[in-house]
Amino acid sequence: MLKDEIDSLAPARDFNRRSFVQTTVGGGFAAAVLPVTAQTISTDTVGLEAGPVRVPVGDFQMSAYRAQPAGGKSLPVILVASEIFGVHEHIADVCRRFAKQGYLAIAPELFVRHGNAGAYTDIPKLISEVVSKASDAQVCADLDATVAWADANGGDVGKLGITGFCWGGRTTWRYVAHNPKVAAGVAWYGPVARNYHPGDKTIVELAADIKAPVLGLYGAADGGIPVDTLTQLENALKAAGHTKSEMVVYPDTPHAFHADYRPSYRKAAADDGWARCLAWFKKNGVV
Repeated sequence: MLKDEIDSLAPARDFNRRSFVQTTVGGGFAAAVLPVTAQTISTDTVGLEAGPVRVPVGDFQMSAYRAQPAGGKSLPVILVASEIFGVHEHIADVCRRFAKQGYLAIAPELFVRHGNAGAYTDIPKLISEVVSKASDAQVCADLDATVAWADANGGDVGKLGITGFCWGGRTTWRYVAHNPKVAAGVAWYGPVARNYHPGDKTIVELAADIKAPVLGLYGAADGGIPVDTLTQLENALKAAGHTKSEMVVYPDTPHAFHADYRPSYRKAAADDGWARCLAWFKKNGVV
């Protein structure tokens, strides 16, 4: 399972002692992705409020990483859904990149009930012991709670977007299907024809519930997400009368092409995808 994830991690190179394991949400890198590569991007916190926060989900306190312009009020909100590795340094950096653009960006640790995703080195074990236990129902409820937290902490959830990577890309599609208040989503290489938790529907099966526009960013050489599955989703969306979403498929591009800390990183596709991501949110009112 997820051979594409395993293939995209090796070989990697050391980067000036940045090969450290995640210890707190948004701090360090997950053990499975070490050592990180020399091209790894690091966004500073100048002008930002950034760091771990706690999001109440009933009686449970869920950890999350939040970044926003310092002193900002009524900020548009971007939910950031992580890869299977949890909220480690790369996901925190993505939040800071959005914050530099004027957003309140928040990445909840959606696996925290089931184990420390950042501590695993064996990906199949990580999936079976942690990722597969995070059901769509739990994830959507956690994201609902995250939206409520943002609403109470400087965010304008009338301008709500979501983005995510791999597992988080699928989560992006799934949450748009769940929450009609989401204005737009950007899904980076998220599987659409398979699920992770037993009994959950695929995104293709949920196509009729997707109302908001979603931009899908994919690599044609992604061994875990065949291009024909994207066509299946496009056809299902059209059959449901949905014409707002778009797919961009980069030729000769692997899975995890945005992950600058991994060997799978492809700068041209990543830069183009990021520009499209920002433009998509602005076009659809998340600004």
